[in-house]
Amino acid sequence: MPGLRSLPSRFPQVTALLLGMLAVGGYAPIGIYPLPILTLAGLFLLLQKAGNRRQGTLLGYCYGLGLFGAGVSWIYVSLHDFGGMPMAAAALATGLFCAFLALFPALAAWLGMQFDRARLLALPAAWVLSEWVLNWVFTGFPWMTLGYAQAPAGPLAGFAPLLGVFGVSLAAATCAALIAGWVSGKPRRWMAGGLIIFWLAGSALKQVAWSEPVGSPLRVSLLQGNIAQDLKWQAEETERTLRTYLELAMAHPAPLTVMPETALPLLFQEVPADYLGLLEQIARDQGGDLLLGAPERADGLYYNSMISVGSAPSQTYRKSHLVPFGEFIPFKTALGWIYRDLLHIPLTDLAPGSAEQRPMQIAGQRVAVNICYEDVFGEEIIRQLPEATLLVNASNDAWYGRSFAAHQHRQISQMRALESARVMLRATNTGATAIISPQGEVVAELPHFTTGALSGEVQGYRGATPYVRFGNWPAITLIVLLLGLLWVREKK
Repeated sequence: MPGLRSLPSRFPQVTALLLGMLAVGGYAPIGIYPLPILTLAGLFLLLQKAGNRRQGTLLGYCYGLGLFGAGVSWIYVSLHDFGGMPMAAAALATGLFCAFLALFPALAAWLGMQFDRARLLALPAAWVLSEWVLNWVFTGFPWMTLGYAQAPAGPLAGFAPLLGVFGVSLAAATCAALIAGWVSGKPRRWMAGGLIIFWLAGSALKQVAWSEPVGSPLRVSLLQGNIAQDLKWQAEETERTLRTYLELAMAHPAPLTVMPETALPLLFQEVPADYLGLLEQIARDQGGDLLLGAPERADGLYYNSMISVGSAPSQTYRKSHLVPFGEFIPFKTALGWIYRDLLHIPLTDLAPGSAEQRPMQIAGQRVAVNICYEDVFGEEIIRQLPEATLLVNASNDAWYGRSFAAHQHRQISQMRALESARVMLRATNTGATAIISPQGEVVAELPHFTTGALSGEVQGYRGATPYVRFGNWPAITLIVLLLGLLWVREKK
């Protein structure tokens, strides 16, 4: 690894920043999955050479700034292009958000720097522990979690059904530490052997059938309306939007038809009865059901909902994990002025649905529905498992324009398919509308920013992976135990 061996020593902070930016190439849509491991190995080498804890923490922060600055800069698009925030304010808000997210890699570096003799052993555990904290603090934003880059092609993705995305992250970060140890002169036979064991184990786990087919294959139709986000909520566009989705449903009938999140840009209670009747009849003619997305009012509250019509009794899923600053206003008394004066985002004061909602009994399947951002949280998806036979994600990533966001979101869905050993169906407004296999592979996908329907045949599955049974706790417990043992060893 001559490139890593010659890392600049005069400007380590700049090197860390560039390494973080380079890591983004490992995620979709570029997808060079070894890249985040190699860049993290570079950071670990820098941390090995860091003179003190303050320097090490700064290196972690610079890496995080590069990672998030390059990886989630698309937030600017939603704030400025579609949220109406002035350019300078949107750039500042995006920069501050990325600066906040960079605190978590800094935390990992600080924790790893507490160890002297066992630093390379501690750093992978510290890294993944910081990712897990970011998964839930302030409702969570685990977007650039290391493990996602391995889905589905990387051998380490085989750990997903066993330990979830954080288990994959731990395997990837450990490989980074082994590479750093090899470069820095540790016993190379042991370092190379460790790498081979991890990659072979992951490859072997990918061959395990974690679930089994149940029932007959099902024809599905996933509708992509390609409604421009800046026109979507204009009253004069409502009729055209309704007509677009009706025509798509009529032209591509299937026993299970899925529309995107908020496909119908008006309250469900205000959708014309004859229009709903037509959708219901299309589904009934196929002996199945149609899932439509619309905001919903119930008991004086507003929800982001997916509602079924067709052969089965109508059922509703209400989004439970809302996006802060996008679907609800945190600290409303203090921050309400942002929405009044700077942003023009609809549906910013929604109520969350119950966390205990069960799968829909539709189209002969038990369908676990999740909406947009919810599939970023694996421990929330498995709430409806192993009961569910099929996963459905309805999204509207048009908020992020022609950025990496929709591709990254699809890769996250691929990880959810791997963790649960279930088919994941994605119906989106502008992309990525896709059918994803239980192995996390994209079976079929519509071109982005086109109007159409993705039709295909899918299989329901039953069974529970270890991750479905136990969630994130085995991976996190393993990390805490490892850090505890290393700390005891360090003190002795």
